[in-house]
Amino acid sequence: MKASQAIRLGLRANWQQFALLVAINAFVGGVVGVERSTLAPLAENDFHLASSAAILSFLISFGLVKAASNFIAGGLADRLGRRTVLLVGWIAALPVPFLIILAPSWGWVVFANVLLGLNQGLAWSTTVNMKIDLVGPRRRGFALGMNEASGYLAVSMAAAVAGFLAANYGIRPGPYLLAEGLAACGLLLSLFARDTSPQVELESAGAMGTESLGKLAAEVSFRDRTMSSACQAGLINNLNDGMAWALLPLFFAARGLGLREIGLLASIYPAIWGAGQLGTGWISDYIGRKYLVVAGMLLQSLAIAGLVILPGFTWWIAESALLGAGTALVYPTLLAVVSDAARVPERATAVGIYRFWRDSGYAAGAIIAGVIADVAGFPAAIITVACLTALSGLVVAVRMRETLPRAAPLL
Repeated sequence: MKASQAIRLGLRANWQQFALLVAINAFVGGVVGVERSTLAPLAENDFHLASSAAILSFLISFGLVKAASNFIAGGLADRLGRRTVLLVGWIAALPVPFLIILAPSWGWVVFANVLLGLNQGLAWSTTVNMKIDLVGPRRRGFALGMNEASGYLAVSMAAAVAGFLAANYGIRPGPYLLAEGLAACGLLLSLFARDTSPQVELESAGAMGTESLGKLAAEVSFRDRTMSSACQAGLINNLNDGMAWALLPLFFAARGLGLREIGLLASIYPAIWGAGQLGTGWISDYIGRKYLVVAGMLLQSLAIAGLVILPGFTWWIAESALLGAGTALVYPTLLAVVSDAARVPERATAVGIYRFWRDSGYAAGAIIAGVIADVAGFPAAIITVACLTALSGLVVAVRMRETLPRAAPLL
C-alpha cells in the first residue's frame, strides 16, 4: 500500500525524473544533429558522390532502422522495462562517430547510420513513453512538447556547432568527436533514470492489453481513422524533414553557399521547431489537437514551396523559420493524438507503431527526393514534397477526430 501511495501521476509529483528525461533527450537530439550540416557535404567532398540518390542512401538506412526500432521499442519497454531499452539505445550510439571518422568508403557511413537509427529509435521512443507515463492524461501535450523541444533545440545547436567545426577544421574528425562526447554524456545520464512501469500500472488500474500486435498494428495504421490519420501525417512530416536534412544542403551548395551558411540554415529550422514545441504542446492541451496539425502541415507546405519560388539567402532564412514553425505545430501534437486515442496498456506499443510510420518517412523522403532530384533537378523534388505535405494536411482535416481529453483535471 505504501509503495502504491508513493507512486503518483503528474508533473509536480515527478518533476525531477521528468527534468532528467528532458536532459537525456537533448543528448539524443545532439548526436543526430551533428549529421544535419555535415553528412551530405562529407559525401561530396570526401567520397565524391555525384548522385543525389546515392548520397541520400545514408538516410534510407537510418530511416528504415529507426522506424523498425520504434515499432519494437514499446513492446520491449513493456517486457524489459523502459530504462533497459534506453540504455541499449545509448550503447548503439557509441561506435557511430568513430565509424564515420575512420570510414574508408561510403558503405561505412551507411552502416554507421544503421546504428544511429537504432539509437534514435530506442532512446528517443523511450524518453517519449517515460514522459507520457509520468505526467498523466491532461499534461500530455505539454510533456511531449518539452520532450521534442529539448531534442530538436539540441539538433539545432549541434548542427550549428558541427557546421562551424567543419568549416574551420574539416568535416572529419572534429564534428564527430563532438557527437561521441554527446553520446557518452547521454549514456551516463541515463544510468540515473528510473523505470516508469509503476506509473503505467497505476494509470491503467491493472487493465491488460487485449489486442495482438498484428491487430493493434492494423488498428493504429489503417482502421482507426484518428490514429491512421496521425500515422500518414507523421510519415509525410518526416518525409519533408528528410528532404530538409539531406537534400537542402546539396540544393544550397549548388547555389553557391558555403559550409557556414549551410550550417546556419540547417540550424534555424530545428531551432524554431524545437523552441516552438514548448508552446504548441501546451496549447494543444487547451484548444485541441486536430487544428494545430492541419495548420502545421499547410504551413510546412508553403515554406517548402517558398524555397524554390522565393530563392536567396535572406528568403531561405525566413522560409527555414516558417518550416520550423509549421513542424512545431505538428510534431508533439501528433504524438499526443495517438497517446490520447490508445488504451493505456497498449499505449507504448501504439506510439511505437505511429513512430514506425513517422520515421519511415525518412526513407521515403530519401528515395522520392533523391530520384526526382536526379531525374528532374532539385526544384522539382522540393515542389513535389511541398504538394505531398499539403495533401497530408487535407487528409487530417477530413478524417481525424479531436482527441483532447477534457474530463481529467490539470495536475
